[in-house]
Amino acid sequence: MPINITMPALSPTMEEGNLAKWLVKEGDKVTSGDVLCEIETDKATMEVEAIDEGTVAKLVVPAGTEGVKVNAVIAILAAEGESVEDAAKGGGDAPAAKPAEAPAETPKAAAAPTTDNKPIRDANPAAPAAPPAPVAASGERTFSSPLARRIAKDAGVDVAQISGSGPHGRVVKKDVEAAIASGTGKAQAAAAPQATAAAPATAPKGMSDDAVLKNFAEGSYELVKHDGMRKTIARRLQESKQTIPHFYVTVDCELDALLALRAQLNKAAPVKDDKPAYKLSVNDMVIKALALALRDVPDANVSWTDENMVKHKHADVGVAVSIPGGLITPIIRSAETKTLSAISNEMKDMGKRAKDKKLKPEEYQGGTTAVSNMGMMGVKDFAAVVNPPHATILAVGAGEKRPVVKDDALAIATVMSVTLSTDHRAVDGALGAELLAAFKGYIESPMGMLV
Repeated sequence: MPINITMPALSPTMEEGNLAKWLVKEGDKVTSGDVLCEIETDKATMEVEAIDEGTVAKLVVPAGTEGVKVNAVIAILAAEGESVEDAAKGGGDAPAAKPAEAPAETPKAAAAPTTDNKPIRDANPAAPAAPPAPVAASGERTFSSPLARRIAKDAGVDVAQISGSGPHGRVVKKDVEAAIASGTGKAQAAAAPQATAAAPATAPKGMSDDAVLKNFAEGSYELVKHDGMRKTIARRLQESKQTIPHFYVTVDCELDALLALRAQLNKAAPVKDDKPAYKLSVNDMVIKALALALRDVPDANVSWTDENMVKHKHADVGVAVSIPGGLITPIIRSAETKTLSAISNEMKDMGKRAKDKKLKPEEYQGGTTAVSNMGMMGVKDFAAVVNPPHATILAVGAGEKRPVVKDDALAIATVMSVTLSTDHRAVDGALGAELLAAFKGYIESPMGMLV
């Protein structure tokens, strides 16, 4: 029977995407793992791979189509031995896709992303909504196709206990059928569902074009349509400010010891192929200091839900990177365990790929806190907006020469102002001050970051 290829959910919060390019044409034979097309989300461009073998019978959604809903049929494969013509007629119909020139709909607010998001790069067979992605006892997410999850659910089989043979270890239909035949992987009693943060069903609407434009003379402006990234940023910032009671704590940190250590470490960097193995920035050291501070003050390394305080075991630090049209936050996972050189090289790699929109979803979704550094722009101090599900974000200003008092005498020091924004439901003022004190300690005595 025909095999429907559907728009995959490339992240837990994705509701629709743009079908940028087809890499196959009708009549092409494909096998599991072949790249079928490129899908654009608000943050990245991802490749979609086939998980079944067959012949492309019909490309249902043309290249360049915007607003294709998740699980909409985008192509039909003819299975082995099946007529291409029959498959093209027998495949499912795609829900209506939004053409490029159609007016943008008000996006629905998405549930807060988790800290273990991973990309789903394969094409999913079409069908009603599948059970949620399974999670193994270790807490790691198990990759599986929606069809495999449905079959496993009906048979009472735990997909997390099945070894996948699909791309990237993905559990596919034949793996579940083999597990059913062998009698392995019987599901255990389901655990109580994890609480999630409450969010509005839809983002509140802003002012209409007519309400705004009536204030300006005709011909004195031009209209630039919001892209997906800008709409997502607007929605999430509205959600943050309307649901999170922000609280702000600011401290000044002296940088002279840190700058001296940074210069010493960079000078000592080994050279390979005429390039140093690393080149530390102040921001790299800020990331490490914040991660260690969260390790030392674990009660601040949390996320708020309506029923639980989620206490994280590692400090996954997101770093705001400005890209055309908005920003993205690549995440340094378990930053408290990594060396400064590892953080520096990882940040340089992800920063470059962020600007090229080549980050994978698990590289920018989730995290437990974030850093927003505007010091290189000459900004002295500012307050950043908490990005749920985080409970904290650190706004970093420029290091500048300022007069300070030392031993009752006036002196000059390089000082950096930082402001911690907290979700006061999870991190109150005293706890935020404790976290900032730990951060300031690592910045002003940076040797502590090396031991």
